[in-house]
Amino acid sequence: MSVALCHDGGRSPASVVLPTLPEAYEQCRQETARWAKTFYLGTLLMPPAKRRAIWAIYVWCRRTDELMDSAEAQQQPVEELARRLDAWEARTRDLFNGEISDGLDLVMRDTLDRYPQPLQPYLDMIEGQRMDLHQHRYGTFADLKLYCYRVAGTVGLMTQEVMGLDPAYTSAPWSESPDTSDAAVALGIANQLTNILRDVGEDRGRGRIYLPQEDLERFSYSEEELMRGDLNDNWRSMMRFQVERARSWFARSEAGVRWLGPDARWPVWASLRLYRGILDVIEQANYDVFNHRAFVPRAGKLLDLPLSFVISQAR
Repeated sequence: MSVALCHDGGRSPASVVLPTLPEAYEQCRQETARWAKTFYLGTLLMPPAKRRAIWAIYVWCRRTDELMDSAEAQQQPVEELARRLDAWEARTRDLFNGEISDGLDLVMRDTLDRYPQPLQPYLDMIEGQRMDLHQHRYGTFADLKLYCYRVAGTVGLMTQEVMGLDPAYTSAPWSESPDTSDAAVALGIANQLTNILRDVGEDRGRGRIYLPQEDLERFSYSEEELMRGDLNDNWRSMMRFQVERARSWFARSEAGVRWLGPDARWPVWASLRLYRGILDVIEQANYDVFNHRAFVPRAGKLLDLPLSFVISQAR
């Protein structure tokens, strides 16, 4: 089977042959392992069918992000980026209608058949990328939260059907199925806030400041100081505040983890704890995110897995 494709999801004269479903999933596994090491480690704790579905969703999200943030995209005019996002949205709508264009579509269609889910979170994520076309500053945390929901909170909604609910709750005759949506969104927002704090130095090089302007003003730290990478008491006070805010969103997400299926609780707890660990590393570096990229060492990740398992067994 062959189809005509181009990089941005539109059509071109060139034809490519679709991979087999196992080949396409393996490509997703490799890409997840390369670009999301902490996240990938958590997925390995899932049953094979669920981990494959999560890899497919991750790669779809990465493809969406690359439309705006890849090195090649950074060289394109806004009009071209807007056109690519429109093409990607059209292709995503086609995907949900059963049309397949390449290997990613193949695994996404298989994932959607196994774990039905709505289209809206995918459209919301694309809308989050559109925000990056013109909005490089956020006046308030409320403004930033909307962005975080669109580019990351949506991931929680995309994956919650894959995670599933604990049958002990859903099969009880007196119980109602719990709604994990709020916790799923909260975890995505927590992860994105962590990304923002980790990537302050990188984002400033692209002229983007995701820290709310109201917080810069509150802590008397100017954009000029941020662009220079000044490490002073005001900066550290503001970053301490931002770290605690991110932790509060992680705490909010924990409430829903206990509802998840037994085969999902451990990987979700592991991913949550490992990603939250980035905040600890930022603190240990005395909030110097200009000269050091915060990450949890592999040894620390492996040592945390048994503790995450123990926590996951308590409901």
